[in-house]
Amino acid sequence: MKPLLVTATEESIGKTAVALALARLARERGRSVGYLKPKGTRLESTAGKTFDTDPALAADLLELGVDPADLEPVVYSPTFVDQVLKGREDPADLAERVRRAFEAQAADHEFVVVEGDMGTGGVVGLTDPEVADMLDADVLLVAGYDGPRDVDAIVDAADRVGDRLAGVVFNGVADAEYDYVENTVVPFLEGRGVPVVGVVPRATDLAGVSVETLADELGAEVLTDVPTDGVVERFVVGAMGGDTALRYFRRTKDAAVITGGDRSDIHVAALEAAGVRCLVLTGGVRPSGSVLGTAEENGVPVLLVQTDTLGAVERAETVLRSGRTRSARTVDRMSGLLSEHADVEALLAGDSSADG
Repeated sequence: MKPLLVTATEESIGKTAVALALARLARERGRSVGYLKPKGTRLESTAGKTFDTDPALAADLLELGVDPADLEPVVYSPTFVDQVLKGREDPADLAERVRRAFEAQAADHEFVVVEGDMGTGGVVGLTDPEVADMLDADVLLVAGYDGPRDVDAIVDAADRVGDRLAGVVFNGVADAEYDYVENTVVPFLEGRGVPVVGVVPRATDLAGVSVETLADELGAEVLTDVPTDGVVERFVVGAMGGDTALRYFRRTKDAAVITGGDRSDIHVAALEAAGVRCLVLTGGVRPSGSVLGTAEENGVPVLLVQTDTLGAVERAETVLRSGRTRSARTVDRMSGLLSEHADVEALLAGDSSADG
């Protein structure tokens, strides 16, 4: 059995969705599939306990029948890193903890998907390349593409992984860039010995969160009677002057503008920009009737929250990061995209070889 470690060149590029989709596709091929996230990094706190939400989703989707905590042997929180820096954590003990957690999954399953995090682990010797070596895993690198400079990050990550690299999957590639990636970037990488096993196009329904979801997660009051099914992919903080804001907003797309409820100049500018999907007004201050009237005419939802702008931004960013991979529907969608646009058989070759 050869485990597959799925990592990425950047955050919020769909790594978890890809990892769980591959696990789902392996199950559909009759394999018993396990999961492990050695370093829990997507953290939430409930009842005083900090945990990563991805293992909980994996345990549910893959019907693993284990406590999700068993799937994240190291909770990589700021407190944990502080303890490491103070010499209160033993890297050898942590490595053994990861090894035992993996062996527990490997004992019960033919194939184990290991979800990595390329940017963490250096302070304790648990970088993704080090974990791959320890578990004798192949590595899949998930990458985005916004422009040619992104290729630098891919080449750098591939060099760090070395011979364990099973391939690169580009995820969420915009229509305007798709041909360039396939016809220029892929041949370049393969000429450098970096195999590319998939180019997955951008799917709007996976690219962000709906305004309705955003409102629910922020605990916002919706002040307008317009549809809230638009998708938000990014957030813009309206803290500049009105004229500057208008020029800036016109250059963005699929954005939520977060600003104070008393900034009518920002409200007006945002409502003139075609790429703004909603307004999030902070501080519990309701906007003027004219602003709400314009918003309704333009079909732009206006959300009101009681928190300050900084708190709203932090919460909104958390919602955007976590919203992409929080349901079986998302994983099913990614499974279909990978089946259509990636060499799934090559990616699952490590487990299919178990048949001998």
